[in-house]
Amino acid sequence: MLTIDAQVHAYERNHPGRPWAGVLHGPPEVTGDDMVAAMDSVGVDGALLVSPYTMYRYDASYAIGVHAAHPGRFALIKPVDPNDPAVAETIADWGTTKGAVAIRIMMQGDVSTDAADPGINRVLAAAAGQGLPVNLLCWGRLEQTRELAARHPETRLVIDHLGLRQPFEPPVPEAPFADLPQLLALAPHDNVVVKISGACTLSHEPFPYNDLWDPLRRIFDAFGFDRCMWGTDWTRAVALLTYRQGVEAFRVTDRLSDSERARLMGGTVQQVYNWTPTKS
Repeated sequence: MLTIDAQVHAYERNHPGRPWAGVLHGPPEVTGDDMVAAMDSVGVDGALLVSPYTMYRYDASYAIGVHAAHPGRFALIKPVDPNDPAVAETIADWGTTKGAVAIRIMMQGDVSTDAADPGINRVLAAAAGQGLPVNLLCWGRLEQTRELAARHPETRLVIDHLGLRQPFEPPVPEAPFADLPQLLALAPHDNVVVKISGACTLSHEPFPYNDLWDPLRRIFDAFGFDRCMWGTDWTRAVALLTYRQGVEAFRVTDRLSDSERARLMGGTVQQVYNWTPTKS
């Protein structure tokens, strides 16, 4: 079974040559080499490397460099700006970039809350034209996302982090799955896929986080394992668990069959992003 982490981040230490725009929760530096070492330590074959918006905004040059150094281990996802009039050209260019498999919209801040927003709809149409899934950080925006899914059935939408607000550090919110019904309402739209990424940060219990499995099973039952994919959201989760715990929680549970685990921890990623990792 290939094991593929659907969301990791890598970044270098803040320096004048590539200054950070902001500070992401995590170590001062997690290079591509560091991320590969962490993956190797727990038998993760590959990962979707999401260029961290907090540090680099729309500049994916560091992630591109990591892919060049480890071409078989990472596929690339880049945030794009729906408020940029030239965003369609940016997406077309990204579609020709070696290792690129998707784009991402950070649906927060100055990104419109209107499902009819021309910029957001321009992104979704352009991505479909390039055959690129669109990853959405859309907590608090699930109703808007439902409307977008209906407007763009030809665009594959991937909901980051279960579509739920996740903590960056303890404590875990009292009711972390309060918005789960809004996520489940997206299931009738066949173009919507859910990243079960960062899920362990929503647990009130220690490893192996047994209180997660009832709400996760509701997601699996609604979407099916062909539309669910596991990920750690490393390194955002470092204040709440180790990388090994984020991986092993899904390996040791008896709430998944072998076939379900294979789909969730690798098979669906290969299908959705048309990418399979290779080790040199």
